[in-house]
This record gives sequence, structure tokens and C-alpha cells, in this order.
Amino acid sequence: MDWEKETEERVAKAVHYFKQGYNCSQSVVMAFADKYGMTEEFAAHISGSFGGGIGRMRETCGSACGIFMLAGMEVININDDPTGMPDTYPNQELKKKNYEVVQRLAADFRALTGSIICKELLGLNKQRADGTIPEIQIVATPEARTDEYYKKRPCIRMVETATRVYMGYLREKYESSIS
Repeated sequence: MDWEKETEERVAKAVHYFKQGYNCSQSVVMAFADKYGMTEEFAAHISGSFGGGIGRMRETCGSACGIFMLAGMEVININDDPTGMPDTYPNQELKKKNYEVVQRLAADFRALTGSIICKELLGLNKQRADGTIPEIQIVATPEARTDEYYKKRPCIRMVETATRVYMGYLREKYESSIS
């Protein structure tokens, strides 16, 4: 497999979805829908709640949530098991393996971005001159996607970064299993 080419194609796909109006989590998950036998529509539905830092609450970055969702698909990937019957939950070892992968992905994402928290990535938690941190207004209505929106938000970079982090994980996983 040409990992660089595959990575650039998945990144371009994820960015395309984001620019089409999908949220950050949807964009990342939809870019991998084909890998896990999902339709784009299904991928958009199951990941739709995680955009904007989970329901636009500015908590865990939706792009990071997207790769965490994908990790769950990968850890129990039926395609890896020749019988088509992988271990399933509530298997404790499977849970542990999934948590290890999520923790690794979170660490990789954080190392590249400085945080996995949406409000921190957006700079919404900056301290004022008087030492206070402004309260974040939680609003469900997403902002309109305009040129100004794309200029002030790092979200495209988060979508790209999450996609690259996930592809790096896949590459390492599959190259180490080959050798």
C-alpha cells in the first residue's frame, strides 16, 4: 500500500466533507466510511453528535472524537479475523485494547495540536487582563460557513491532523503485523 498517497486522499476527503458543511467529527469518520463498510450517510449520522467539541459544548474536539470512534471500528475489525467472528464486547481484553488505542491517538493528536479540548484549540478559554476566564456560551446553532469562519477557526487543520494521526496509527499497525 502507498501510505502517503492513501493518507493524502483521506485528508482531502475529510477536508472536502468539512467544507461541504459537515462537522469536524463527521468529516473525519466519513473519510473512512468505505474502510469499515459504512455508507457516508450512516457515518455522518453516528458521528453527528460529536462536532463542536461534542454537541457544540466545546469539550473534546470533534475531530479527535472521530478518530476515537474509528478506533473502536478498527479494534474489532471483522476484516482482520478470517472467520469473520471477532471477539465482541463486553470482552475485557477488547475494552483494554480499545482504550489503549484511544489513549495513544489522543496523545498523538495532543502532541501535534497542544490539546484535545475544543475550547482550548479555538482559544475560547484565554485569560482576560483582569485574570478571569470568560464563561463560554453554549449555543446549539452552528456558525455559518463563510470565508471569515474558515479564517478564524483552526477546524480544518484539526480535521487534517486527526486524519493524519489515524492514518499513522493504521500504517504502524499494519506494517508491524506484516513483519
